[in-house]
Amino acid sequence: MSRAFTLVELLVTVAVVALLVSVLMPVFSKARESARKSVCQTNLRQIGTAFKLYTSDHDDYYPCNGDPNLWMGRNWRVVIQPYLPGSPIQSSPPGYSQPLTVWHSDVLLCPSDERAVQVWERTSYAYSASFFHSASQINSLESMLQNSSCATWANIVAALRNLPPIAQNEAQVIYPAQKVLSAEWLSNHEKFSGDCGFWSWDGSANYLFADGHVKFLRRRQITPAVNGLPDVNLTRNGVAGKDLR
Repeated sequence: MSRAFTLVELLVTVAVVALLVSVLMPVFSKARESARKSVCQTNLRQIGTAFKLYTSDHDDYYPCNGDPNLWMGRNWRVVIQPYLPGSPIQSSPPGYSQPLTVWHSDVLLCPSDERAVQVWERTSYAYSASFFHSASQINSLESMLQNSSCATWANIVAALRNLPPIAQNEAQVIYPAQKVLSAEWLSNHEKFSGDCGFWSWDGSANYLFADGHVKFLRRRQITPAVNGLPDVNLTRNGVAGKDLR
């Protein structure tokens, strides 16, 4: 003959279930973020393939269309989009006087990146400005930007905009396994308040290197650039330099 739960037994059961949920929720959350990080890494590998196809079609030169803001995600996707899946949308990237037809591609969006959806038209990754500026141009900014910080980001952007773009060739990349080609702008998988991308030493990100491999790194593993920050846009010696410590 079956009997019903007593009130005490029911309360004990509820308490045990609640305890199990509280223990397992962080595990599930960590597993979900690990899966999102893997998707982000896959995205960057596809982006690496797209860059390789681009250089193959352009005499081994990296994208450079005269746009000083090309490092920004909304801008560099304009030149790389023929090599990525997607559908056309209207966009107004910084520096363009007229709206452009660009590709909306999930490959350009890290699933953990909420700000990209709200602010940057679903583009999570930056293209290193080292690939469309010469080493001498970048090194010349050291004295101007040596005391840079997250608070002085506007000075860094202005300095980049004042450099005339110069296309760089694959042959000029001396350390392809140590020079970053593209990367997540934000620390999407270890979020923190005040994150300002390449201009912050805190946090971590997925990085795509010029040889095509992708690695998840803490920003403190990146070699200081000419502005003293983990800024792969301004790698000392440009594409001939190293970003990985």
